Amino acid sequence: MRRSAFQQPATNPPSLQSLAVETLALRAVHRAVSELRRGTPVVVQGAGSAVVVAAAETVGAQGLAEILALAASPPVLLLAPVRAAAVLQRPVPLNAPDEGAVALRLPPGATSPERLRAFADPTAELLLGAEGQALERASLPTLAPAALLLAKLGRLLPALVAAPLPEGVVAPDSGLLSVSAADLLAYPTSVATSLRQVGEARVPLEDAPETRIIAFRAADGGIEHLAMIVGDPAAVLAAGGAPLVRLHSECFTGDLLGSLRCDCGPQLRGALRRMAEEGAGVLLYLAQEGRGIGLVNKLRAYTLQDEGLDTLDANRALGYGADERNFLVAATMLRLLDVPRVRLLTNNPDKILSLAACGVEIVTREQHAFAGNGVNDRYLATKAERFGHLF
Repeated sequence: MRRSAFQQPATNPPSLQSLAVETLALRAVHRAVSELRRGTPVVVQGAGSAVVVAAAETVGAQGLAEILALAASPPVLLLAPVRAAAVLQRPVPLNAPDEGAVALRLPPGATSPERLRAFADPTAELLLGAEGQALERASLPTLAPAALLLAKLGRLLPALVAAPLPEGVVAPDSGLLSVSAADLLAYPTSVATSLRQVGEARVPLEDAPETRIIAFRAADGGIEHLAMIVGDPAAVLAAGGAPLVRLHSECFTGDLLGSLRCDCGPQLRGALRRMAEEGAGVLLYLAQEGRGIGLVNKLRAYTLQDEGLDTLDANRALGYGADERNFLVAATMLRLLDVPRVRLLTNNPDKILSLAACGVEIVTREQHAFAGNGVNDRYLATKAERFGHLF
């Protein structure tokens, strides 16, 4: 395959052995994500301990039976703190400032797939009434943070049925997939730094006729990220300048359907037009829908917004953080494209800080704001007031 003008050979390449170890770890996590999405339990292994988990929104009767057959004690429900407080209908104090999960003891009859989905999903929950108030907190499994991260990597609601395995058992002969907690926690960084170019083509766009699209794929074989190369950024860099660069997270509803709920579509097309007018630019189209929570959860967040929550609180109600994106992905793509310095087209200070922390030189911030349309006015106000966007 012809090498892109932006793609340079890596310096100090890692050894084949280290690449093999990293690739195997990424594959294991990716397979565990797929199992969880199918409703199949997965074993998360730690140092001398293990826990079997299943996603509350996908697990069925067979998966629950497999958990009960392996468990050393009755299963618990792992939830993000905000969701746990809603289920319990009372505040949930955390035992430590960085504790990111709460375990609830499930009473008899509360482990049916239907009840578990109700506990997990604030948009589909039943009126829990006294049942929610009667739930009690349980001891938090040691591997809870890694287990909840597995659900998030699968763009599932961070709500898991979990049970510890008997002492000393870390790899049960059950046919279930096992994954290392350490590999899970390292996955966001490992998957970002393993990105490689896998395809390239000239794709004239309505807003930027002179555009090439380069696809990047990680070693786990997950969803590709795209770089839209407008004009000749290499000439700008060669002359000592910095090209316009935009980090744009994919938005199916805004980019493709023209949704009025956000400003993503205008931002995408406006960035491409501006790059075309200047003769050069790089738009990184990142597979991080809904600030990293995925399309299905974004639709759930929209439902919660219709009930009165803003975009930040809706994400939290689902059990996610305000922004779950990993901008190391963008920094790695820029490195592979040999773009060390940029004029960043953004209103988001987190993008500036994140890219700078990854070694990208931010020469200037270029404002990229669009007027409200009457539907997204509150959304834009929330981005300014609660996310600190610089309009």
